Amino acid sequence: MTPAIQQVKKSKIVFALHEYDHDPRVREYGQEAVKKLGISPDRLFKTLVVSTDSRKLAVGVVPVSGQLDLKAIAKALGVKRAAMAEKKQVERSTGYITGAISPMGQKKQLPTIIDASALDLEIVFVSAGHRGLQISLSPGDLARLTKATFHGISNNNFHRHP
Repeated sequence: MTPAIQQVKKSKIVFALHEYDHDPRVREYGQEAVKKLGISPDRLFKTLVVSTDSRKLAVGVVPVSGQLDLKAIAKALGVKRAAMAEKKQVERSTGYITGAISPMGQKKQLPTIIDASALDLEIVFVSAGHRGLQISLSPGDLARLTKATFHGISNNNFHRHP
């Protein structure tokens, strides 16, 4: 059981686990999950870690259908710049490997911003902390568990939401 699943179970919220056979040759983890679970790429959210100009890490949770807008997440975090964090730093800080980084159950909970498009959905899917395993829950529960705020941080819908 991953730390993400432990955190969700402990919180007593409604959630579901979705398992599929991960192909180790695949590097497009989100696209693989969308295909194998038969869900819309707007409902599956990837967890991306950024490094800010103050050298602090933060998490952006955006739909697989879009890309993280680095200027938008920097603005949401109140910093001048954000860049994708280095893989080793991300894995060390979160306790998860690339392709299985969950916004929940991280070693040290990082400041988290969820793309505002999640607010249009009853249920979102995020990594459960293991390749081939997703968890579905309400965006509100995800925000409560991660102490996240919602902002338009994805380039595919940045103009629709504040």
